[in-house]
Amino acid sequence: MSLQIENISALERKVSLEFSKSELLPKREAKLKQLGKNMKMAGFRPGKVPLKMIEQQYGQQVDFELSFDHASNRFFEFAQAEKIELVGQPRLEPKSELDADQIVFEAFFEVFPVVAIGDVSQTEITRYDTEVNDAEIDKTIDLLRKQRVHYHPRGEEHGHGDGGADQSAQSGDQVTIDFVGSIDGVEFDGGKANDFTFVLGQGQMLPEFEAAALGLVQGAEKTFPLNFPEDYHGKEVAGKTAEFKITMKKVEWPHLPELDDEFALSLGMTEGGMDKVRNEVRQNLEREIERRKQSILKNQALDALSNATTFELPKFLVSQEEERLIEMARSDLEQRGVPNAKNAPIPPGMFAPQAEQRVKLGLILNQLVKDESLKATADQIKAEIEDQAASYEDPKEVTRWYYSDPSRLGDVESLVTENNVVSYVLSKAKVIDKKVSFEELSVIK
Repeated sequence: MSLQIENISALERKVSLEFSKSELLPKREAKLKQLGKNMKMAGFRPGKVPLKMIEQQYGQQVDFELSFDHASNRFFEFAQAEKIELVGQPRLEPKSELDADQIVFEAFFEVFPVVAIGDVSQTEITRYDTEVNDAEIDKTIDLLRKQRVHYHPRGEEHGHGDGGADQSAQSGDQVTIDFVGSIDGVEFDGGKANDFTFVLGQGQMLPEFEAAALGLVQGAEKTFPLNFPEDYHGKEVAGKTAEFKITMKKVEWPHLPELDDEFALSLGMTEGGMDKVRNEVRQNLEREIERRKQSILKNQALDALSNATTFELPKFLVSQEEERLIEMARSDLEQRGVPNAKNAPIPPGMFAPQAEQRVKLGLILNQLVKDESLKATADQIKAEIEDQAASYEDPKEVTRWYYSDPSRLGDVESLVTENNVVSYVLSKAKVIDKKVSFEELSVIK
């Protein structure tokens, strides 16, 4: 099939499809008869309406559908014969009247760009290294300890003590209060609560509120002014000054568990005590560091490839990716409980840059993996799954979980393939090794 392709832009193409109306006739009568089987008309039984009357009712509809389908088939036959790599579906536009002897359609379509991977040999990539030290282990264990904090009423004797002689609310204490707020002497919605509990010093409340509660003992009352910020989420009180009265109902001091065998048991360590806890924490931190280092390298490698490689992006793929990002954003809003999240207004073009970058990187990776044979091997996939499973209580069960679902295996395959790409880029680029602390590593993008 010889058709002339017209270049509209770097990736957009157009061809004209022309055929005789007579080519449609063999299917036309059959389609009209099919429609007539369910056609209802006064004076005729179902299925007995004369063909001429069916044609009067559905003739134009049938002519258009047959013409469109025929043009579509002609286009795809042509695309297959010419080995055209189509991006999405073509757009068909009729250019002739339905009753014309020669039917003409124009097909508009996009093709994939030629992706020539750029030179990254002059790109500098920093490979960070971090060691786990005792201070990091102590810090992590302290966080685990704080997650298991419990509270006792100040002044009441308990197995862990009474919290000391000072029974007033202190930073770190958990307090339970009643409060009521008013503006110009009138209570406002959301400004009143009974038995409201929060921990002082954790920033759960506005600073003036926390300052007022500090130092109060059980049963004490205090009245104080509170200035709501201009950007406060409650628009009816934003920027206004309210008067609050609080009554301290309960003051409880925090008790952190001792670092002993009982604490180790609460973390699932049935044997080995705190030595086992420290060892597990070290291994988890080392795995976290390795994942973080790999993520940083990946970002640098992908940026290097993107910056070095230039080509036109298919509009269809960018538009499709943008729609996907919008749907993800709305789904996230819905999970957060935002009302009417499915219809949340999204500014046009909000996700366009992100969509363009994703499409660009996707095309680059596909081409590079093909050019350099970087697709993940079965052994690499197995090793990655075993590494991920090692941090769980039952690694064998995690491994079975991955291998029981092709989509999960596909996710691991994609991850390993990306790691292969990173290794390839590192072999070509200028790599600078740099030692950093755990804290520094955690903030590097």
